[in-house]
Amino acid sequence: MSIHFEHSVDILRSPAQVFAVIDDFSRTPSWLERCTGLEKLSPGPNAVGTKLRYAYREGSHTGVMEGEITARVPGERLTCHYRDKLLAVTVDFRMTPTATGTRLTHAIEIVPQTLIARLMSPLIKRHLPAQTTAAMERLKSLIEAETGSNA
Repeated sequence: MSIHFEHSVDILRSPAQVFAVIDDFSRTPSWLERCTGLEKLSPGPNAVGTKLRYAYREGSHTGVMEGEITARVPGERLTCHYRDKLLAVTVDFRMTPTATGTRLTHAIEIVPQTLIARLMSPLIKRHLPAQTTAAMERLKSLIEAETGSNA
């Protein structure tokens, strides 16, 4: 059984400006609190198939998930899939132009891979909305604080 949560925010910047921040993985720890690093393992520009390594801290526990970009359309969508021995996680960002900027929708799907992970599912499901909403608000503040007009 998977866990799914989706949250949208309106950002006063263009889809291209929003995408540029999300697509710069070195910036992820500045808005995603549990992320301690997101490393790009493949050479060249970001593209479908680019390999990633996501390091995180959850309380006193630290971990690493291997991942890759599974969808990438600049200014429209960025999807990454991560996996470790406990969980498979798909993170999807969709950007839709609005009259004042961009509606950014962040969807997360978590699939437990083990019995222990399935037992932790109610706890994950309970904390995921607050974690995601807070991350999206930090991301919105970061993007809107940057210079540049909404174009």
